[in-house]
Amino acid sequence: MNLAIDIGNTHIKAAVFEGEVLVETFKSRSADRAFIEAVLKIYPGIDKVILASVRRDIAEVEEAVKKRVKRYTRFDGTKKVPIKNLYATPETLGPDRLAAAVGANAIYPDSNVMIVDFGTAITIDLVTQRGEFLGGNISPGVDVRFQSLHERTANLPLCEDTGRTVLLGTTSEEAICSGVLNGVLYEIEGYVMRLESEYEELRIIFTGGDGKYFAERLKNTIFVTYDLVVHGLNRIMEHNED
Repeated sequence: MNLAIDIGNTHIKAAVFEGEVLVETFKSRSADRAFIEAVLKIYPGIDKVILASVRRDIAEVEEAVKKRVKRYTRFDGTKKVPIKNLYATPETLGPDRLAAAVGANAIYPDSNVMIVDFGTAITIDLVTQRGEFLGGNISPGVDVRFQSLHERTANLPLCEDTGRTVLLGTTSEEAICSGVLNGVLYEIEGYVMRLESEYEELRIIFTGGDGKYFAERLKNTIFVTYDLVVHGLNRIMEHNED
């Protein structure tokens, strides 16, 4: 059995695979030994682990994994992947972005795919129908935008995502919530329109916590998955065994 671990800025996700089949996922805010040991205890048959992290201090997690499994891979942007990585500085590329690109290519092989990951940061990336990762862009996520408005202004309150938007807010809270959510929506719509004009039959995948919310508000056909990165990680591990 395989274990794919995705450590993001806010959460850690651990996904258990039997070959290419996802068996179960676990999620936590704490990237610590206890979380990983609990997963390995539930599935003692895990013998291979691949880990991608955007955090630096994960020594405790790595130590717990190395003691329990036969093969451990720390994935980063320089590792071998089943697509062509055209990023100019692979050593600075977030491993979650590259893993998501691999996962997207597996879902839609031979297609141009736009991947939008709604996390602490919002990333927009592209994989071509030739299996080339072209890169993409990064912007602040929804919560970061709310926090920034509150912390960098004198009078604006800290608002939360209510899921409700209007075109023009009539209270400060309404204006902030609608401004942030509509701003993200229009941002993504702009990318969709531009990339659709340049890449034929563009497929779109949304992932991350807010993926479903924004997919429901766009007119395009969008595939939503919360497990894109771990699927990509598992495929990368299998690819490196070929």
